[in-house]
Amino acid sequence: MRRGFKRTKFRTYPSGWFFTGLMACFFLFCGLTHSFENQKPTPYTLRYPANFGGRYTIPEDNPITKEGVYLGRLLFYEKKLSAGNSISCESCHLQKLAFTDGKALSQGADGSLTTRSAMSLANLLWVRNFFWDGRSPNLEQQAAFPLTNVHEMGQPLTESVAKLRQTALYPPLFKAAFGSDIITRDYILKALAQFERTLISSDSRYDRYLAGTYPPTAQELRGMALFQNAPNPQKLIRGANCEHCHGGVKTFKELFHNNGLDSTFSDNGRQNFTNQVEDKGRFRVPTLRNIMLTAPYMHDGRFQRIEQVLDHYNEHILESATLSSFLRDVSNETNGKKLMLTKSEKTDIISFLSMLTDSAFITNPEFSNPHLTLKSQ
Repeated sequence: MRRGFKRTKFRTYPSGWFFTGLMACFFLFCGLTHSFENQKPTPYTLRYPANFGGRYTIPEDNPITKEGVYLGRLLFYEKKLSAGNSISCESCHLQKLAFTDGKALSQGADGSLTTRSAMSLANLLWVRNFFWDGRSPNLEQQAAFPLTNVHEMGQPLTESVAKLRQTALYPPLFKAAFGSDIITRDYILKALAQFERTLISSDSRYDRYLAGTYPPTAQELRGMALFQNAPNPQKLIRGANCEHCHGGVKTFKELFHNNGLDSTFSDNGRQNFTNQVEDKGRFRVPTLRNIMLTAPYMHDGRFQRIEQVLDHYNEHILESATLSSFLRDVSNETNGKKLMLTKSEKTDIISFLSMLTDSAFITNPEFSNPHLTLKSQ
């Protein structure tokens, strides 16, 4: 009896502890699973120099998160968002070209050409009005235009939603980014906007010069001075007058100008959006960051080379009622009507513009096509 009691006691207690431990592990697992499912997205930390400033707006209903940025990056390179699964956002915005496409006009999913040149996507975080005519006030609204335009990606967002819902890849990623695996048009636009806000170009030789870590060449310094100065022949100050529109460390201002390309207009520019006569022929002042990579130039891509751009401002400004006042009667010669830069001065300016190329931006793996990595796994 005594031996049996011991045997029973010995066998009973270990099995009880085993059961208790098993239940504890079960509840712990359930708790961890529940915690994981309800885990909030991780805030994304934007990195940029202090001189870029914090004057930007991120919508309260679309904070930037690591999960949202990664999802947006996948969608940026996703051909399922286009008619016939033929093109993606990347088709018109190649990273190696500072997110332009090297074409005067881009080709859409239907084979037709766009009416305006693809703009660089660098430093969109600080832009307040998007497109050449400024018709969109934020990136969320901006993204809907190329996605649905019949001559661009050419697909209703309802169809894009349906395609993504049928994949194994996307529902969990939407849940991680937005708390729901039910994919919607708004979540698609929000994710794309999050990714595009991270496309910051801030590591050019010009940035390093401003940070005191790069000593410019004599030619670059001459070009910088010409770029920044307005001509004043009375004071013997020579300049190219560029900074009026492309001033500041980000080399753009929130302005729309008629820059003298035409005297009559086949494209009325911002007037198409505002219906204001004074906006006829006016277009957005784009950033000059990575300008040596983003040819051809102007809203219609009419100039293939940067030399042609300088020749235009130097010698070929055309008069019209809405011509920018910054371009009227500006000259390096007394009483001159043209800018009158010399050939060597143009070369100096190009040397400075080359300082704006950001090699890190065009090779940053955080901006590259993640589908290539997924395929290799």
